[in-house]
Amino acid sequence: MEGPIARWYASLTGKGLQEFKSLASRIATRLRRGSSVLEVAPGPGYFAVELRKMGDYRVTGLDISETFVEIARANAARAGVAVNFRHGNASNMPFDNDAFDFLFCRAAFKNFAEPLRALEEMHRVLKPGGTALIIDLRRDASKESISQGIDAMELGAVNSIITKLTFRFMLLKRAYTRLEFEQFLAQTKFQEIEIQESPIGLELWLTK
Repeated sequence: MEGPIARWYASLTGKGLQEFKSLASRIATRLRRGSSVLEVAPGPGYFAVELRKMGDYRVTGLDISETFVEIARANAARAGVAVNFRHGNASNMPFDNDAFDFLFCRAAFKNFAEPLRALEEMHRVLKPGGTALIIDLRRDASKESISQGIDAMELGAVNSIITKLTFRFMLLKRAYTRLEFEQFLAQTKFQEIEIQESPIGLELWLTK
């Protein structure tokens, strides 16, 4: 996303700030002081900013959208926290091997042009024993579950309709099933893999 579409998305997702705070709090319980954290495809940067507020972590965000990088940097400056938002591709990350203790990717994996390559890059930039968490939509989620999830976001009538149509005709088609994720992961070098399911999504906990 770039330009006005990216800014509309940032405005829309910003309404769910409490969800980002809750997620950041949940992740923070797993991190040691000074941990290096990479968020892949942070978009407007809400999660990364909230996580940085919660502790002395070295947080980096990598996004392919230049507009999102600009928005995320502005959000971090407004919040008064140091987060290193950079422009780059998940399939060719501009980081050294063994650079991060924890890696996070939410609601973006289905958009990657080279999913297997992205997983290999995630493995490469993690330190030995480091953990990656991927949270994304599952393609076999029911329309009812999707609708209920969007209604809970309280986006307003117009944005709710647009979001439901986007999920139905775009996002679900791009998403992966658990089996497809397992097939990807079988080709990587992650030592431990745990997949948790919810009505609309999957959580992949991966340890190098």
